[in-house]
Amino acid sequence: MELLGVRLELPANTPIVLLREATGARRVLPIYIGGPEAAAIAYALEKVVTPRPLTHDLLKILLDELGAVVEKVTVTEMREHTYFAEIELSLAGRRHTVSSRPSDAIALAARTGTAIFASEEVLAVAGRPGDEAESAEEPEQDELVDEFRQFIEQINPEDFLNEGPAPGD
Repeated sequence: MELLGVRLELPANTPIVLLREATGARRVLPIYIGGPEAAAIAYALEKVVTPRPLTHDLLKILLDELGAVVEKVTVTEMREHTYFAEIELSLAGRRHTVSSRPSDAIALAARTGTAIFASEEVLAVAGRPGDEAESAEEPEQDELVDEFRQFIEQINPEDFLNEGPAPGD
């Protein structure tokens, strides 16, 4: 899958991440995500460096320090309108699979350059034809980019920092 980016779905102004098949039918897979996750993916795509590491940056740093390699992330299924994903890691010659929200897996993949996949079952249920999805979005693209840019500009990296003591401190 190609990570096309994040945008706001109108009229609800709900962030979505868009994935597209790299080959074949080139179906587009839109996944509704939260605002902080949209910002995390957008920051990774724009290579924004924050004063302190955000959650996904911290996760990447931890994996790097441990010598773990993110091999791939896969959107594996959709149940009751909720997507599920898995992150495949290798560490010390062993493979590990970790269940994840797709937005978190994609945010990590965007930081590590890891390949993103989607199961055929997910694409069959939720994928949109590539030509149809692209042509439907083209007329509004500039407007959507402007709106998402405004959304990102309103988010301050400090909003994600926990300045207070951690529970138990």
